[in-house]
Amino acid sequence: QVQLVESGGGLVQAGGSLRLSCAGSGRTFSSYAMGWFRQAPGKEREFVAAISWNGITTNYADSVKGRFTISRDNAKSTVSLQMNRLKPEDTAVYYCAASRGAPLAYNYDYWGQGTQVTVSS
Repeated sequence: QVQLVESGGGLVQAGGSLRLSCAGSGRTFSSYAMGWFRQAPGKEREFVAAISWNGITTNYADSVKGRFTISRDNAKSTVSLQMNRLKPEDTAVYYCAASRGAPLAYNYDYWGQGTQVTVSS
């Protein structure tokens, strides 16, 4: 089992940057693909980005491609999401998740509690 704790959320102006981090517990963290998702008020949760267990493969939602970068450090059991050129529509609660499978937009087994990101216009 993996426990995940996100941090790094906050309030930022449009055009600014934030870096989210997710710390995982357990010795098997490095065996999981990791993903970031977000949920805005009144909307369904949506996929943002994913990374394979070894960091070689990444996937991004079209809405964040070129602005967000996902990375991981298996030695520290962390996964990060660097968010640049933020837009008001990026406002949401951001969740990290772990998958036993491929770094896709679905099929995740464990979830963190979320961290709020608010982008003001």
